[in-house]
Amino acid sequence: MRRWLGRLGARRPRGRGGEAAPPPSRPAASARPRRLAVTRPRRLAAAALVLVSALLLLAVPRPVRAFGEEGAWNPRPLLTGDARWEGVRATAPARWSFELERRTSAPARRNPTTVRADDPALLAEPFALWGGEGDLPPLTEREVFGLRRFLALGGVLLVDDFAPGSGAFGRAARRELARVLPEGSPIPIGTENVVFRSFYLLPRAVGRVEGPPKLSAIVRGGMPQVIFSDHDLAGALARSEGGGPSVEVTPGGEAQRERAFRLAVNIAMYVLCSNYKDDQVHAPFLMRRRAIDDNRPRSAPARP
Repeated sequence: MRRWLGRLGARRPRGRGGEAAPPPSRPAASARPRRLAVTRPRRLAAAALVLVSALLLLAVPRPVRAFGEEGAWNPRPLLTGDARWEGVRATAPARWSFELERRTSAPARRNPTTVRADDPALLAEPFALWGGEGDLPPLTEREVFGLRRFLALGGVLLVDDFAPGSGAFGRAARRELARVLPEGSPIPIGTENVVFRSFYLLPRAVGRVEGPPKLSAIVRGGMPQVIFSDHDLAGALARSEGGGPSVEVTPGGEAQRERAFRLAVNIAMYVLCSNYKDDQVHAPFLMRRRAIDDNRPRSAPARP
């Protein structure tokens, strides 16, 4: 208690006459509101500046990423067993990307790389091209698992028979895919399907050879997920070192090759855009674009 009273009675400095000096004066109460009046507008201005800066950052356009790292079309050749991607059709994926960019302005990779069925990188992109011209050895369990996972995630696989006259590759691919998707069986798809209408309105399927008018597909969830082509589409796309065609197209020549290009573009747009163009609201745009392309001169396309 004494200690507490001592604090209350703390000595004050004495004046000249011995009297206690008056306590130090405090700033007038009227000064504080002035300080607040000056500080508050500054804080409000700073907050407004931060808000405007955030809105400007949101308004800056940023690159859109859709599929894969860059959202670009990537027609990757799929390899199984000891297969290699070589020969006259080795340039087909690059030509595919070139034609897609030239005709649609969709982004595409000009130098697609191969991917193996048992490589986790298969899952990084939504599309793969599995082509060949002979019988296939059975897929390994890891390859079956990789393809099953790729398709379960929504990937699209194009099976392209380079020698549809014999049909050996197509039969072997169907046999192995029955192991990957035991519940799925290929069915014919034609002009009623979105693959034939995703960009061009196509009357039938063609490739290096005319083949059957329809494609075949394993349809899952109402959408073609494994597409079978008995037309050698890659053969129609391939180019030589000089920029010209690598393989002759029969029986329709260059007009048939142009239709094969259009089928390739449609498949790419189907993969990139799903079925959003299945709506009839896009029909006028598609008709105008098709008319423009039909009137273009049939000169040799530029080398990609």
